[in-house]
Amino acid sequence: MSDKKVKITLPDNSVKEFEKGVTGMQVALGISEGLARNVLAAKVNGQVWDANRPIEEDAELQLLTWNDKEGKSTFWHSSAHLMAEALEALYPGVKLGIGPPIDNGFYYDVDFGEKTLEGAELERIEAKMMELARQKNEYVRKDISKPEAVEYYKEKGDEYKLDLLEGLEDGQITFYQQGNFVDLCRGPHIPNTGVIKAVKLLNIAGAYWRGDEKNKMLTRIYGVTFPKAKELKEHLAMIEEAKKRDHRKLGKELELFTFSEKVGMGLPLWLPKGTLLRERLVNFLKKEQDRSGYQQVITPHIGHRALYETSGHYEKYGKDSFQPITTPHEGESFLLKPMNCPHHCEIYKSKPRSYKDLPVRYAEFGTVYRYEQSGELHGLTRVRGFTQDDAHIFCRPDQVKEEFIKVIDLVLYVFRALGFDQFTAQISLRDPEDREKYIGGDDAWDKAEKAIIEAAAEKGMETVTEHGEAAFYGPKLDFMVKDALGRNWQLGTIQVDYQLPDRFELEFVGSDNQRHRPVMIHRAPFGSLERFVAVLIEHCAGNFPLWLAPEQVIILPISEKYLDYAERIKEGLDDAGISGDIDNRDEKIGRKIRDAEVKKIPFMVIAGEKEQEEGKISLRKHGEGDMGSYTIAGFVEYFKGIIASSLGK
Repeated sequence: MSDKKVKITLPDNSVKEFEKGVTGMQVALGISEGLARNVLAAKVNGQVWDANRPIEEDAELQLLTWNDKEGKSTFWHSSAHLMAEALEALYPGVKLGIGPPIDNGFYYDVDFGEKTLEGAELERIEAKMMELARQKNEYVRKDISKPEAVEYYKEKGDEYKLDLLEGLEDGQITFYQQGNFVDLCRGPHIPNTGVIKAVKLLNIAGAYWRGDEKNKMLTRIYGVTFPKAKELKEHLAMIEEAKKRDHRKLGKELELFTFSEKVGMGLPLWLPKGTLLRERLVNFLKKEQDRSGYQQVITPHIGHRALYETSGHYEKYGKDSFQPITTPHEGESFLLKPMNCPHHCEIYKSKPRSYKDLPVRYAEFGTVYRYEQSGELHGLTRVRGFTQDDAHIFCRPDQVKEEFIKVIDLVLYVFRALGFDQFTAQISLRDPEDREKYIGGDDAWDKAEKAIIEAAAEKGMETVTEHGEAAFYGPKLDFMVKDALGRNWQLGTIQVDYQLPDRFELEFVGSDNQRHRPVMIHRAPFGSLERFVAVLIEHCAGNFPLWLAPEQVIILPISEKYLDYAERIKEGLDDAGISGDIDNRDEKIGRKIRDAEVKKIPFMVIAGEKEQEEGKISLRKHGEGDMGSYTIAGFVEYFKGIIASSLGK
């Protein structure tokens, strides 16, 4: 290859040769001017770059647009800089902390000094951002020495940027400038501010600098931007719908769960209806696990610190665990259980194993505890105590792929039964640039990664590969589920682990009469019951699948005269395993129906004079209204047919 050329492999695998110093934007122009208008950034040899940054060596190039995750992230990162520019213009003397992109937008932490920013001022900041965006200023990257950077921020009197600079080495520091605004940043950024066409600043919160309560409280401003005004309008409509579906709001209205400050933040209390819903989920999965040869086990809520030191969890996650409890007399050190897998290793180790015994599949709905900072807690999606639908499969190396495929089938069945039809499987592998984050040798990792990739391919699954997302002990397959509002959630995971069997010295006697290490597969289709229920509530807006609804039927007697008949109906439904209650309030039937609709009860059974005389019921379905007249036996058959259909039985 000539010294003056650089070969670039494009996303369609075609290879083209360009002059050295070419940028992703110039490559895009060479392909299509229409494409170039949509390019936000470039991925060069796996790293996201500014689209205008020169490429000086052989490269694989991916052009990133709004439709790419990294494209959106770059767009929102650049929007945070635009907001910071507007803030400096409107509030001279402000000091800036950090301004990263997040899943749905961006934020910037700002020190306004003695001023308190009011919500009414957000519109003024939005207007300034749009004024600056229309200037179409380029985002310009500049390498700068550490002494120069320190001198710049000393002159500005910005202690936050100086604090950030302390952790950086000379040669690692870059500034970005758009217009008159300069910020310490490693990038990347979009080509220019003109790409930003719509802005909405959403809310204001407080945030301690560096997340440390000992530091000053800064003002955190959240926002979102879009390349088209129409997309902002759609996003704001989605936010309003999300508020209606918020699991914290519906959880209270449907009487599913609550929290108590006296019990402790992040420790949910399940109310009777929520407990019934939870038990239905547990029994549903237990039944499928029984069919698949799993054995149920139970392990304690605490474990000796040495257990987690052996597994490696204490070294990696000790700071995120509730710290050791020391016994008053023996001086033993215990932790609240942060995970179940080390306990299951000890169960496997409790007796000798032969190759004929494998695979061994242990399942447990085990409650674990992890310390989350109070500001990170959020309803059921981020808690300090949660129950995992955990299972660990101990198998021979030649059984790994077959067992992995069986777990994929189980996860897919769970998703179908609960109405999660859209999902992507993410193959989460090691970070090739940082092997220090992981335990174990390359050979075991290569085998584990190969097994996952082959199993996913054999199932014909749509997959994406993410490097750096593996667990510290092994690669995994994560299921990214799209809910009814188009949001992505990570639900369900399967992990292949060669490391814990080695650390716990697990063995089986092979057909050669020699001792061998089993391979361990970790899996959790729900992930955690708490988070799964939260996502499910918001996905179905509280209208649970019939088989899962905690209150499946409400019987509505027209008046007190028909209470006895309502009781006979309830007995018949109870005998058929249909859960429900009688609304015996002294209210008109119209009011009872309206209240049942608000509670999202799937079926309403009307009991009055005509129904009693004919020995039948009048049936109403939530959201659909009158379903006509049924015998109790006819309704039971209809009811069970719906459940069988939804569960694929």
